[in-house]
Order: sequence, then structure tokens, then C-alpha cells
Amino acid sequence: MLETPTALIVDYIDEHKHEFGVEPICTTLSAAGTQIAPSTYYAAKTRPPSARSLRDEQVLVEIRRVHEANYGVYGARKVHAQLRREGLQVARCTVERLMRAAGLRGISRAKGPRTTVPGPGPDERQDLVQRDFTAAAPNQLWVADITYCRTFSGWVYAAFIIDVFSRRVLGWQLSKSLRTDLALDALEMAFWTRQRAGHDVAGLRHHSDKGVQGGFNRSSQHPLGITGGMGDGKQGLGEEDQ
Repeated sequence: MLETPTALIVDYIDEHKHEFGVEPICTTLSAAGTQIAPSTYYAAKTRPPSARSLRDEQVLVEIRRVHEANYGVYGARKVHAQLRREGLQVARCTVERLMRAAGLRGISRAKGPRTTVPGPGPDERQDLVQRDFTAAAPNQLWVADITYCRTFSGWVYAAFIIDVFSRRVLGWQLSKSLRTDLALDALEMAFWTRQRAGHDVAGLRHHSDKGVQGGFNRSSQHPLGITGGMGDGKQGLGEEDQ
């Protein structure tokens, strides 16, 4: 049986009525804003299932079969198309409704946003690291990376600055847009972190990918005089950290 709001309330009452009783539960639920009278509960227990609910149960059985037969990757559109090919006349909105209620969903092939956007023109900066992401002491080599995650309000980008020697995240910044200042703000935070601790960053190499955000278009001209290097698209975190 598909769960509706009333059915969920009835199931809840069934679960607790032997301990508290039907009427006290209905009174407590109504006081909390979920209006249900004892008569509504008893009517729901004795009322035969509607034609729609019976039809939904039959269709859901077929939906589950198609979904499982295709390794759980089909969404409502493909499940609906397969059911129509098999001769089952059902509206797509019905398939969407039943799959949503049953917690069934497909797997999207949509790719995430790009975090490495090449800058215009040739890049003359050398790769001073040459994939040798090792350091004998702190503040010899920092690497930068930008990643992203999906939130309810859209994509959020995160920039990180990591000390290769300690693997410590020295600076980070979040933004809803892939702007150049995102990576620069993370680098500024890393400098602040080290300077606040009294560290000397003379001779530091900073390595990022060839994207305009990672290189900020001015890493070698940073006011603190660090040496900026550009890599081949790998930000220096190692394959296990990508």
C-alpha cells in the first residue's frame, strides 16, 4: 500500500495505540498541528482501498521490476518508456509520482562544472615542480586545488592551499562562482596562517594547475615574492587525493 499523509498517521497510531490508546494519541497529534479525529482513524481502518490506490500498487510492482532489471539506473522517463513499450498504458506523471513516493530514482550522467578554465594566450610560467610533490620542510612547496560540491542552492566551489610537507590545509575559500579571487583569497589566508605563527616563507614555491583561477593570472607577481609555478592540470594532491 502506498503511503499517504493519512496512511502515515494511521500507521503511527497503530504502532503506539496499545501503549497510549487511540483517543489520547489523536488529541496529542491535533494539539501539535496534525489534525486527526478518532473517527477518522477508525474510518480509515475499515474503509476499503480505492480503485486508484489498487491501480497504483499494480503499477508500482511493474515500476520496481523495470527499475531493478536495469540495475537501478533508469529514471522516470526511461521507466515510463519501457512500460509503454511493454503495453502498459500509464501516464509519465504517474510514474514520476509513484517512483518519488517509493524512493526510486535513476542515475544522472550530468557532469559537474569545470574547475580548470584555461586563461587566454600562452602561459610562459615554468613548471618548477615537474610532478615531484615532495618537500623536506614546511613552507617549501604549497599546492593549490579547486573542487566543487552540489548544495540545495546550487554548485559551491572550494579552493584550498596545502603545504606538501605537512599535508595541512593552510588556506581555503568558498564561493558560488568560479572567480579568480576565490583562489587568491585562499592563498592570502595561507599566508596569514603562516605569518601569524611566525613562519618564514622566503623561497616558497606555489604550484597550481594551468587554469586561470588556479594561477590567478598573477601568481609569480604576488607581493610577497613567492615563486609561482604552473602544472599540467594536476594540482599536486596525488591520485589518491583527486
